[in-house]
Amino acid sequence: MAEPDRQPTLEGEHVTLRPTRADDWGALFAVASDPLLWAVHPAHDRWQEPVFRAYFDGGLASGGSLTIVDRADGTVIGASRYDHWNPALDEIEIGWTYLARSHWGGGYNREIKRLMLDHIHRAVATAVFTVGADNVRSRRAMEKIGGVLRPGTVDRMMAGAMKPHVIYEIRRP
Repeated sequence: MAEPDRQPTLEGEHVTLRPTRADDWGALFAVASDPLLWAVHPAHDRWQEPVFRAYFDGGLASGGSLTIVDRADGTVIGASRYDHWNPALDEIEIGWTYLARSHWGGGYNREIKRLMLDHIHRAVATAVFTVGADNVRSRRAMEKIGGVLRPGTVDRMMAGAMKPHVIYEIRRP
């Protein structure tokens, strides 16, 4: 099984997703430095420069980080990522997504996920999403786009502690 293209350029009505570059640092940190963005996220400290730097560097190293650009004015409004491709299970994780609060609601997240799912489902049968168990906003968003909750939880290190996460899946239609 050939590795899927994890850094495509995807265009929708409102957003363009493109491969993240090192020079995206300033624009992405400007969005991520809003503490309210992370208030209910398990990585509630990601607005801090050293914490975000680790997230950003990890995204570049993953080979699957995508920068989200508002097509209306060309501004960077967030990022997402494809990672943890598992050819044996024919699945890949979509996540690490954050979006400027100015773009919450209005269908931006739905369009971003639809673009990413449509792209990756051409090569991979199942997309999985790991969401903080207590992150009600993200869990609601997953349910709105058709995510099916898997049983159980997994722990991930966030903000210096192991935090429980749930996994949603969306299978290729």
